[in-house]
Amino acid sequence: MIVSFHPVKRGFLLLEMVLALAVFGIAATGFAVALHKMAEAAGLAQSELRITRVLDSALDETLSLPVLEEGTTNSSVGETGIELDTTIALLEDLQNQDGQPLAEMYSIRIEAKWFSNGQWQQRAVDTWRYGRLYQP
Repeated sequence: MIVSFHPVKRGFLLLEMVLALAVFGIAATGFAVALHKMAEAAGLAQSELRITRVLDSALDETLSLPVLEEGTTNSSVGETGIELDTTIALLEDLQNQDGQPLAEMYSIRIEAKWFSNGQWQQRAVDTWRYGRLYQP
């Protein structure tokens, strides 16, 4: 009687298990790091959008004033921690392309300052406006 013996694989070897766990650990770590970076990028984009909206709103409000007066005003935006400095200055010696003087043109600059990531951040927006734009 001839008996043939076929070895049966009954389970994983310890080395195979360690290698599988190491590969899974590396993949899981990479996935966690990628998720963290995506969350940071989304937070930064949301912060930038918020600051842009605040600056646009402040600029629209200043541009719609019936009378512009030179000077700087300081304000804060609710409880957001954003401080706004609005500077209105008369532009002197301004001429059009034909060399004619442009009177009552004002420069408007709005600077936003806020504390984020352990340091003060700053963004600004500038424009010009004719002083008598909303006057009859």
